[in-house]
Amino acid sequence: MRHVNALPERGLPAQDVLAELREMRGGDLPTHGGRLFAYVYDPGLAGLDDLAAAAHAISAHVNGLDPTAFPSLLAMENDLVGAAAQLLGGDERTVGSVTGGGTESLILAVKAARDGRPDIAAPRLVMPVTAHAALAKAAAYLRVALDTVPVDPATLRVDPAAVAAAITPDTVLVACSAPSYAHGLIDPVEPIAAAARAAGVRCHVDACFGGWTLPYLRRLGEPVPPFDLSVPGVTSISVDLHKYAYAPKGVSVLLHRDEQLRAPQYFGYADWPGYTMVNPVISSTRSGGPIAAAWATLRHIGDDGYLALAARTREATRAIADAVAKIEDFAVVPRESTVVAFMSCGVDLFVLADELAARGWHTQPQFRHGEIPASVHLTVTAAVAPRVGEFESDLAAAVAAARSHGPVELPDGILELLGQVPVEQLAATLGLGEGGALPQRIAPINTLLNAVDPAVREQLLVAFLSLLQRPSRRP
Repeated sequence: MRHVNALPERGLPAQDVLAELREMRGGDLPTHGGRLFAYVYDPGLAGLDDLAAAAHAISAHVNGLDPTAFPSLLAMENDLVGAAAQLLGGDERTVGSVTGGGTESLILAVKAARDGRPDIAAPRLVMPVTAHAALAKAAAYLRVALDTVPVDPATLRVDPAAVAAAITPDTVLVACSAPSYAHGLIDPVEPIAAAARAAGVRCHVDACFGGWTLPYLRRLGEPVPPFDLSVPGVTSISVDLHKYAYAPKGVSVLLHRDEQLRAPQYFGYADWPGYTMVNPVISSTRSGGPIAAAWATLRHIGDDGYLALAARTREATRAIADAVAKIEDFAVVPRESTVVAFMSCGVDLFVLADELAARGWHTQPQFRHGEIPASVHLTVTAAVAPRVGEFESDLAAAVAAARSHGPVELPDGILELLGQVPVEQLAATLGLGEGGALPQRIAPINTLLNAVDPAVREQLLVAFLSLLQRPSRRP
């Protein structure tokens, strides 16, 4: 366990502080180089990090609380919203806001829908079960009941008629994905939006993951179906600029079809002796740094640059999918975006993820859900393109090693221990170290989590995370 004096008695020289920071960063997964298939988005463009860092520094201390005090930030936000609207079917009525990430965008979309219907005492949100978990978080935070619609476990697709049937008089929002994060599939937005429109209900498209690539993939000839504000009935859409717009984290854009739809998103409060608080997003004080970094990134890459990056990403996605499809007993989800997701009936995918990690490739294992089997998710970015050959070779070796290892067998009686022993004892049984530190191989942990119901999985992961998040102590 790392022991530090978080607040030293005497301040340290700047070079020592930075050296300490670099040492800590040495234990992180690689954010560049095309070997991390989740969490980060790397275009592989030389000099982009330096540009974004310089732009961030210029505006880091600008405060988004009052745009009249800092008009530069307002101008940059309006530019980002305008760029997103241009890309995602907006028109002269379209308005939007810059948020700190996709989750904030989704929370605000749900808030606007809920507060736009003050006549409904018990509002509800309808969405496919494959919609991002951040929508469930929004529903939980805002006390909106959640109605999830199952997907066909064979195709992983939702039936629009089932979504329409789930809409009730208390439904304030229908949400769908373009694409779904887990499997990279685009929901049938047109019929879903039509059903919402017929019921007088808002429809939000979560394009946080794919909104900055799907328009370019369409221009490259991919059969991308209509999914944005050009679709009648779609009332709002969100896109993350820190994903495939390749801006630093965290910047997202939430677009509404018109000002009337956006109005309930705002919070205003004047009934106190201080300044009148008026916020378009959740945060009040906001650093201008991330917004300036995103603005500089978009200005530097440009439309032609994003088209070229989408082309590189498409080729890398095709090649990765082809490499996976060659393996016996592997089933690749149809490719519709920049995701490669696959299942296997002959290889323990959690062991495979460990074997790939041992070879320097970091993937995202996904647990079973009802009849939907466990899978592996790969977010493919432009930086993956030059490494496809390496990945194919290492994948073959990792599969062979996983077959030789065989499936994980949980310790006897461990499932019976759940809920009966302190989480620290359970963690030790699974090989977690002091402070919740993970072992090098986590297939046994993933196997346990895959074996239990989602509610139990949530409880276990919350407890494990709590083990990790403890104050630093002086030795």
